[in-house]
Amino acid sequence: MTTSAIWYERAVAVMPGGVNSPVRAFKSVGSTPPFVDHASGARLHTVDDDSLIDFIASWGALILGHAEPAVVEAVAEAARRGTSFGVPTPPEVELAELITDLVPSIDLVRMVNSGTEATASAVRVARAATGRPGVVKFEGCYHGHADPFLVKAGSGAATLGEPDSPGVPAATVADTHVARFNDLESVESAFAGGSIAAVIVEPVAGNMGVVPPQAGFLEGLRAICDRHDSLLIFDEVMTGFRVGPGGAQVRYGVEPDLTCLGKIVAGGTPAAAYGGREDLMRQVSPDGPVYQAGTLAGNPLAMAAGLATLRHLADNPGVYDSLETMGSSLETQLVEALAAAGIEGCVQRAGAMLTLFFGPPQVTSWDDAATVDRDRFARFFRAAYQRGVLLPPSPFEALFLMVAHQEVMAEATTSLVAAIEEVA
Repeated sequence: MTTSAIWYERAVAVMPGGVNSPVRAFKSVGSTPPFVDHASGARLHTVDDDSLIDFIASWGALILGHAEPAVVEAVAEAARRGTSFGVPTPPEVELAELITDLVPSIDLVRMVNSGTEATASAVRVARAATGRPGVVKFEGCYHGHADPFLVKAGSGAATLGEPDSPGVPAATVADTHVARFNDLESVESAFAGGSIAAVIVEPVAGNMGVVPPQAGFLEGLRAICDRHDSLLIFDEVMTGFRVGPGGAQVRYGVEPDLTCLGKIVAGGTPAAAYGGREDLMRQVSPDGPVYQAGTLAGNPLAMAAGLATLRHLADNPGVYDSLETMGSSLETQLVEALAAAGIEGCVQRAGAMLTLFFGPPQVTSWDDAATVDRDRFARFFRAAYQRGVLLPPSPFEALFLMVAHQEVMAEATTSLVAAIEEVA
């Protein structure tokens, strides 16, 4: 029995499924998870002394690489000062200033502890500002595990074959209206079904695999919301600072009213944020009546990691050109490998995130993503793993590129192409 297997056996005895987040159980790929001892750059090192080129990248939270020296030192220095205070600190202000500088639509920002907190809080602000209960979301888009969002939520739920969750009261989701991604007519229909406070959307869907917005889709959402005096919320927990310097909203030129950020904004630590127009954010307590609080919000360790990461990105704008070039090259070689192997499928990418879909020739919505060949993906995952490449253990997740991948991309690409050939 491997050391990872021993740890997994112990974990199952004390945690549901042996994990603290469902997809980590590796069930959908017919495997059990490796346990990580440490990581550096683009590689994870397991307790079994295996070295794996990592494309999970902490589910997109890492863009520079594992154990980036500047981030590690910033967190260590912050820890020496104290791990939590419950009163304000200068780094909270500095990170808020940096976020508002980098994301044009954000005038004010509130730090929270997770993407789920960010999205739930943004919807609360929208409902308070408009006096309406309804929210439009998209099938296959995931906005955290708050009750109102667990309706056709994609990603983890879809991976496990459970599109919705027991324990969510019908009344809680009665005001959640579901539309089809990249389908503006379905959005118009959703507006006809209720008093809509906001549309919340991943501007690039990443939880049914990477599905970019088709031309005019985001612009159409903006126009529909304006016409109905509703708010547009971009869930950029995944895309923020990943698909471009100002996120998807800058990449595609569409400005939301409220934005949710996470992952990269915290540099691989547990923090997130939501922000937007000043008139909306001034409604948040203590400026206004919309209550939201958190004991560890603005935690100094997370603020240090976020500052070190965003400052590096701001000071080195060429990072995004490098990631774009690297992503484009990987996309091209995977597409060519599919064709050479005679396998139907496609590769879809937005900046430093991409997905290889086995089966559908194009994915524009959950209807397409649901047709993916799950069995072939599981075999591909295992073939890549055997060659030292760790992919997200789900056909509905994105591969995330990091700056550190530049040193290993040739090796990784060779291994992925060989894995495709094996599952032909």
